Parts: sequence; structure tokens; C-alpha cells
Amino acid sequence: MKYKGYLIDLDGTIYKGKDRIPAGEAFVHELQKRDIPYLFVTNNTTRTPESVQEMLAQNFNIDTPLSTVYTATLATIDYMNDLGLEKTVYVIGEAGLKEAIKAAGYVEDKENPAYVVVGLDWQVDYEKFATATLAIQKGAHFIGTNPDLNIPTERGLLPGAGSLITLLEVATRVKPVYIGKPNAIIMDKAVEHLGLEREELIMVGDNYLTDIRAGIDNGIPTLLVTTGFTKAEEVADLPIAPTHVVSSLAEWDFDEN
Repeated sequence: MKYKGYLIDLDGTIYKGKDRIPAGEAFVHELQKRDIPYLFVTNNTTRTPESVQEMLAQNFNIDTPLSTVYTATLATIDYMNDLGLEKTVYVIGEAGLKEAIKAAGYVEDKENPAYVVVGLDWQVDYEKFATATLAIQKGAHFIGTNPDLNIPTERGLLPGAGSLITLLEVATRVKPVYIGKPNAIIMDKAVEHLGLEREELIMVGDNYLTDIRAGIDNGIPTLLVTTGFTKAEEVADLPIAPTHVVSSLAEWDFDEN
């Protein structure tokens, strides 16, 4: 069958850090040309959806509507709103995460917040960890935006949000609720956004642990591209095989799939 909609990772799939992946750009252009619905589903919380849209246009030759960008930040806010606790929060994260949560009506509280939200923070320090630890110990609902232990960059694999969250999990002995891929929270919302059946969609990504498990664990076919985190030599030993594997998105045949 031909897939009617695409859920697509960004970093490592469409680009790699600051480096272009021309086949990734061409892949999106082909989706647009064929008028196939797609949604960029990214665990990145350091950028707002607006800045993701701008970055794609300026750096990677991809003009895409804002409605096609769904970040772990947006999914986190959707989850918090659904949960309906008091709108107080302590956030470890970059401006993209903090500004969006503030814009959704949440107020910072370092002492007794209803939520502690942790994402990637380039300036994280011991005091931030201490504040979050104490708040979680007092009963704050502990949210991890995404479980990525590493992020692929032009420098190599750097520590990701999951590494920071794991530190707090060890310090508090409290398990966080993870929002981002491969978890159901972000995938359920993404599927709802496109309005198609799961078997009609395909999840495209470079990271088996997040992108591909997001599809496998949530009943969505998968396309692994070995341009980022998961390498071609690892594919044979993966516990559950992706539906499709390519070394470049240029290999993907839209007419057959």
C-alpha cells in the first residue's frame, strides 16, 4: 500500500546539526510536490515551532507551514493541560521550552510547583538540578520532555535531555512521565493532528531508540534512514526490525510506497 501521511524526525534525518542532508531536503520537497500530508515530529525543545520553521527555511531550503511542526514542547503543554493541575511549574530547559509554557499560562514557582518539566538545557548547572530535585521530592509532577540520551550534531553525539532527566530520576528516585518519542503521548497527538489511521502513516527517522520505536510501539509502520544515530551495521541486531531501512532518503520510492 502507499502511505497516506508521513511523520518525520528532523535532526539526523532532514539535517544533521548545522549540516545539510540534501536527500532529506529533496524528500520533503517530493512530499510537497505530491501533496502528501506530513508532520515534523521532533523531540527538540530548544526551539519554538516558529523558530524551527524559520530555521528550515533559512538553513535547509525547506519552506513548510507552521502547522507541520509538532515539538515535544507542544506535546508537553497538551499533556499538562489535559492533566489539569495548578498552573505552576519549574522548568529546566532552553527559551523555546520556557517561553511556550509561559505563553500557555503557566507561572514559574521554584518552591512548590505543580510540575517540574525538564528538557535540554545548554546552561544547566548544579543549582537548577538542586531546585528541581527538592520540588520533585515535595510532590511536583515530574515530566521529561524526551528520553534522548544523546543528540547528533556536527561535533558528534552530545548529551541529550534524557541524560539530564536521568540524573534527576536517580537523585529523587522518582520516575518521570516522558512525553517525546518513542512514548505514546506525543505519537497519539501527532496521529490525531494528521487525522489518518495509524497503518496509513509511516514514521521516518534516524534513531531506532526514539523514532523507530515510536512507530513500532504505537502501531505505525517505520522507515529507518541510517544518516544519523543508528548506523547501518547495527540494523541486523535490532530487536524488532523497522518496516523499511534505507541508507539515504534518496532511495525511497514514493510510487511503490
